[in-house]
Amino acid sequence: MNQMAGKQSVCFGRPVEMIGYAGVVGKKEGEGPLGKYMDLVVEDPLFGQKNWEESESQFVKTACEIALRKAKRKKEEVRMVFCGDLLGQMIASSFGLKQLDIPFYGIYGACSSSGPALSAAAMALGGGYADTALAACSSHFASAEKEFRFPLGYGNQRPWSATRTVTGAGAFVLGNKKAGKVVVRGFTTGKIKDYGIQDPFNMGACMAPAAADTICQSLEDFCKSACDFDRIVTGDLGAVGQKLLFSLLQDNHVDITKNHMDCGMQIYEEEQQDTHAGGSGCAASAVVLSGTILPKLASGEWKRGLFVPTGALLSQISSNQGRNIPSIAHAVWLEHAEGLQTGANQAERM
Repeated sequence: MNQMAGKQSVCFGRPVEMIGYAGVVGKKEGEGPLGKYMDLVVEDPLFGQKNWEESESQFVKTACEIALRKAKRKKEEVRMVFCGDLLGQMIASSFGLKQLDIPFYGIYGACSSSGPALSAAAMALGGGYADTALAACSSHFASAEKEFRFPLGYGNQRPWSATRTVTGAGAFVLGNKKAGKVVVRGFTTGKIKDYGIQDPFNMGACMAPAAADTICQSLEDFCKSACDFDRIVTGDLGAVGQKLLFSLLQDNHVDITKNHMDCGMQIYEEEQQDTHAGGSGCAASAVVLSGTILPKLASGEWKRGLFVPTGALLSQISSNQGRNIPSIAHAVWLEHAEGLQTGANQAERM
C-alpha cells in the first residue's frame, strides 16, 4: 500500500505504537521545571565515568535500558536501534550502545536527531521490517562545548542569544502489539535551509527557517491546519528563534502562537544561571518528548501533536572556515491511541 503523503511526508497505513520511553538528565536539567517528570536525574555530570564523552555514552545507554524496561521488552527482542548525538563519528551513541548488542544505525541530524531516529524506526515497523525498534539520542553540555566552542576550563563568556546544551538522553521503544497509548501517525522529512547565518551562538536564528518550512509542508501534506494540533512543538529554537518562527509562518498565513511550545524554552527556569535563551542539543527535544509530550498524549489530555525537532548543521571545521550554518527540521505526527481511525482511511483522503 502506498503510504506517501503530499511532497515530503509518510502517513502509515497502520499507526506505529510508542510502547515505552524514558528521559535521563543531568543535575542542571533536574533543577528545572521538568526535572520531576524525568525517569532519572544524575547528580554527577561525569556519571561515574572518566571523561565527558564517556559520560554521554552512559546517559544514552541508561535511557535505552529504562525505556526497554518500561516497555517490558528485552534487548534481544529489539530488531534495530536508531541513535544519534553531536560528537564526531557519533561516539556517544556507538560507545554507549555497543554493550546492548542490538543491530545499530547511526542517525545524524544535529539537534534534530530525535526526529529522523523516530521516523526511521517507525518506517521500519510500518514497512514490516521490524516488530520492535528503538530510537534514541543524547547530548552533554561539557562534551558539546569542548567540541564546538571552548572547553569549560577556558571560562569564556556567552552572549544572551546562546543556548545551553542539555545534558541527558531520551529513548523510545516502538512496536506493533496494540499495547501503546500513543501512536506515530506519520512524519515529514525536512529540507536543508540556509539563510546565511554564521553566528554559532545564535542557533535559534539558524534553525527557525527550517522549522517554518517543515511545519508548513507537514500541514499541507497531511491536509491539516495548525489548530488541528493541541501542540506544535519545536526542538530548541529558544526565545530568539521562536519570534523569528512566528514571523516566518505568518508570512505564509500560518498562526501557531496559541498552540506552540519550544522544548528549549521549557527545560530551564528563566532565572537558572547560564541558560540564556534556553536549552539546545539532541537531548533537549528528546527529554521533553519523553517527560512531557508523550505523557500528555498518553493520558488523553492532548489528542494530537506535531513534534518538530530542529538542528543546525555545522561542524568545527565549517564554523572555523566562516561558512554559513544550514539547518534542518523534521516533523513527527503523534496521537493519543484510543478511538483513532485507521491510517489507511486517513491515507485514502489524501
